[in-house]
Amino acid sequence: PPGRKVLIVYAHQEPKSLNGSLKSVAVEELSKQGCSVTVSDLYAMQFEPRATRNDIVGCLHNSEEFNYGVETWEAYKRGGLSNDLIEEQKKVQEADLLIFQFPLYWFSMPAIMKGWMDRVLVQGFAHEFPNCYDSGLLKNKLALFSFTTGGSEEMYAKGGISGDIRYLLWPMQHGIMHFCGVKVLAPHICFAPEYVSEEKRKEMLIAWAQRLKTLWKEEPINCSPEWYFE
Repeated sequence: PPGRKVLIVYAHQEPKSLNGSLKSVAVEELSKQGCSVTVSDLYAMQFEPRATRNDIVGCLHNSEEFNYGVETWEAYKRGGLSNDLIEEQKKVQEADLLIFQFPLYWFSMPAIMKGWMDRVLVQGFAHEFPNCYDSGLLKNKLALFSFTTGGSEEMYAKGGISGDIRYLLWPMQHGIMHFCGVKVLAPHICFAPEYVSEEKRKEMLIAWAQRLKTLWKEEPINCSPEWYFE
């Protein structure tokens, strides 16, 4: 619907890749619906994935012993986080929907995207115990993980060699997004694009465009362990 804001956090080195095309399809389709779409292209931005002292501007809360979690929490409260983090937090704050677009690396997200999670979702901004899970500070937002795999769909089936693909989504969808209060839409998975025909890859893009047309009507997944492990 018009007026909705979407942030696409995108991690791929090559614009001509399937991930690049999936990102472009999302920008085009959602813009057509009247949504305003922002892209954080992490590689192009040379986004810093490491959580370091540089993320805090000015004096430390405790200069004797560095504790990243405490220091970023204190810095957030006084507006003393580094500019790149403030920028990303602003984008997250404004977004109704976060789409994460990436190739699966070692059963997880690429380091540059994990670094985005590590650095951007600080205490005080995204969560603040006991305000986590259903009462996380980013409630009323939606997230969707859209990714490609190296392995085939059979490999990621329940009885497959890699185990159910849903097992891998537990740390990403539940441990990060749901922890911060974000509701999660069903993932969008393109299995083994490198091993299929050009024709099949085109179909993958068309399927994604189709899904995006009715995305706002979708119900979030059931945010309980059952969805992942039963």
